[in-house]
Amino acid sequence: MPTELRRAVRALISVSDKTGLVDFARGLLALGIELISTGGTRKALEDAGLAVRDVADVTGFPELMDGRVKTLHPKVHGGLLAIRKNPAHEAAMLAHGIAPIDLLVVNLYPFEATIGGAADFADCIENIDVGGPAMIRGAAKNFSDVAVVVDVEDYALILDELKTHAGSTTKELRQSLAQKAFARTAAYDSTISNWFAAEIGEATPAYRAFGGKLAVSLRYGENPHQVAGFYALPEHRYGVATARQAQGKQLSYNNVGDTDAAFELVAEFDAHRTAAVAIIKHANPCGVAEASSLKEAYELALRCDPVSAFGGIIALNRRLDAETALEIVKIFTEVIIAPEADPEAIEIVAAKKNLRLLLTGGLPDPRAASLTFRPVAGGLLVQSRDNAVVDDMDLRVVTKRAPTEAEYRDLKFAFRVAKHVKSNAIVYAKDSATVGIGAGQMSRVDSARIAAMKAADAAKALGLSESLAKGSVVASDAFFPFADGLLAAAQAGASAIIQPGGSVRDDEIVKAADAAGLAMVLTGVRHFRH
Repeated sequence: MPTELRRAVRALISVSDKTGLVDFARGLLALGIELISTGGTRKALEDAGLAVRDVADVTGFPELMDGRVKTLHPKVHGGLLAIRKNPAHEAAMLAHGIAPIDLLVVNLYPFEATIGGAADFADCIENIDVGGPAMIRGAAKNFSDVAVVVDVEDYALILDELKTHAGSTTKELRQSLAQKAFARTAAYDSTISNWFAAEIGEATPAYRAFGGKLAVSLRYGENPHQVAGFYALPEHRYGVATARQAQGKQLSYNNVGDTDAAFELVAEFDAHRTAAVAIIKHANPCGVAEASSLKEAYELALRCDPVSAFGGIIALNRRLDAETALEIVKIFTEVIIAPEADPEAIEIVAAKKNLRLLLTGGLPDPRAASLTFRPVAGGLLVQSRDNAVVDDMDLRVVTKRAPTEAEYRDLKFAFRVAKHVKSNAIVYAKDSATVGIGAGQMSRVDSARIAAMKAADAAKALGLSESLAKGSVVASDAFFPFADGLLAAAQAGASAIIQPGGSVRDDEIVKAADAAGLAMVLTGVRHFRH
């Protein structure tokens, strides 16, 4: 049974997002609810022929200071915060001519959209809402008597509730709306504080918060006994959060993580320069390649580790075409993610009803600065995104032999991939395609050996007598602490190495490379990925 019904007699509406506003307000009027409004919201309602009272008539003050002050007034906040049936509060309302406000409808100045555009600092500051959050928090605190609406998606729900209960709301709904309201202002303020910190160059502010909006409730987390949801942050970065799902069943928690990893990797390859494909399994690439066409790149990526690719995630840096789609659907795949897709390609993928197709609208910029974060017990680790790109690095040859032009091309390719492989990471590459990947090992030499084993296994699957690593180059995400990892790569058939350098044994490593006839390039940049 519904509990503690509260009749809505008066509503204050002040919204930046006018979506559905007129129909919602018309529904409130039909229920006999008086409307109070501000500025642009009031004008929109009046233009639609609806009866609405200006908030200035309630407060006795006009909007001041370019609209900075309009609802910050006791007759507004008293109407929201007064506890009904509290004699002292009722007496204060009577003494000061404060009328109760039973329903507050506010969505905030579009600060997130403003900072995502080309606005200057002053414009961003002016789009920091003050009165809105103050009213929202007041109404939410007084949920026992007031219903607060911060999301246009809730308009239908509110009208249904009011119609069902003869113009009243239940305590259960008011509590739910209050929780959402506090979460909204928290997310809004976290965006402002993080933007402000970046603007003034404060890398580690005393307080740090992040907030997002629920994109989808997931069936479960990493495992079936865990509860999970996917939240979209205000940052506009092309990927899973911006994607339109054109096909397939709902994404899982693990799908989201793996798909993000795949798309971030493939975005390292400039789509105007080359077609690129990355195949991901359990957050690690099992094959990456670039070529003149997506189909060729996919075939080369799949060749690296076709066993691990089964049930994987496939990311493309260009528009999915029918030719490539026909190849992809030949094996079981969980997700395809691409900037866009041709209608014929969408139709081909649709024949596999469980295969998800995500279309993001663009590629993330690998050089863009932003923050990443992860929880630890009792805390949060926050860092700047690894936006180092090998093309921008000062590459230094330290061996007697310099890489050939072909080796240089493959070294840079391999280092791009190594950036997205869990540490310790070793990547063998040849002709702009991975041929062996060793990921996430406690020992770098073990990563080198596993990658070599993968290259040998792939060769056997192709009916070749010689490992795919023969004549390859190798990339390491961090320095070689000992020569054993480098020698393992040489034994596997690598002819050139790219690594950050920085070990106390760098001289020893260089001598070992010279003795093995290897060319070696140092980047000076490490790509640990834990």
